[in-house]
Amino acid sequence: MNRLLILPVLLLTLLVGTSAFSADYQKGAAAYESGGYATALREWEPLAEQGSAFAQLLVGTMYGEGQGVPRDYKTAVKWYRLAAEQGYARAQYRLGDMYSIGQGVPQDAMTAVRWYRLAAEQGDVRARINLGVMYDQGWGVPRDYKTAVKWYRLAAEQGDADAQTSLGDMYSTGRGVPQDYKSAVKWYRLAAEQGYARAQYRLGQMYRIGQGVPQDYKTAMKWWKLAAEQGYADARYNLGVMYSKGQGVPQNYKTAVKQTCCRTRVCPCPVQSGFDVSPRTGCSTGLCPCPYVGKYCCDGWK
Repeated sequence: MNRLLILPVLLLTLLVGTSAFSADYQKGAAAYESGGYATALREWEPLAEQGSAFAQLLVGTMYGEGQGVPRDYKTAVKWYRLAAEQGYARAQYRLGDMYSIGQGVPQDAMTAVRWYRLAAEQGDVRARINLGVMYDQGWGVPRDYKTAVKWYRLAAEQGDADAQTSLGDMYSTGRGVPQDYKSAVKWYRLAAEQGYARAQYRLGQMYRIGQGVPQDYKTAMKWWKLAAEQGYADARYNLGVMYSKGQGVPQNYKTAVKQTCCRTRVCPCPVQSGFDVSPRTGCSTGLCPCPYVGKYCCDGWK
């Protein structure tokens, strides 16, 4: 989850889920929602000092984001740690992040794993994903694909698109589970239907190749277009290749170059058109060697 979304989500959860919401919290929440970060901090910091784990998390997040105060990662870590030591799962996750990135503390993957695990065992979805990544990459723990799958699956079953995509990747490549393209497609689709660009790109690949689904260029194009609209560069490149080959769409070199050279600085045309230049060169300065589009691929097409 984007850090800037953490506070609004937390506030909404508490406002909806707590009947006896204190006046100080309410004042801080109202100020925060209207952009009065300094006022919100003044309301919440005394509550944090009194030992409220939730307030400690809020204050830590404001210091970490520089909201109402100059950004101060060390102070953010202080507040996260106080809340984390009380067993507050989201604070444990955030403290794990700080150790993982090396913000406010020396970077320490093993300590990050410890905090992620504490939060993940309480059901924190982001901690579960990150713990899966640590096992998947062998960072802070010995690489263990089966354990990575375990944590990805738990987060995926909570509906998280990032975890669903990662679990799809594990099935697609046979890491930690038997290779199973149909299961990969299942998880990619769940995430893609939530609008997650990486999953849309992966699902497009499965349709393009015909893995776990019948080969279908048009459906591949559909998913790549959705990912490309979100700025996913690999999807844009693949769209360009499909246009240059005429797969799933009428062959159109200008559209091919528009999708790739102009947006990703990669030209798909030369190999497909017989022009003897590598398809991944020629566009670093906007100059495209493809003979079908003139001298500069981006003229008038940005």
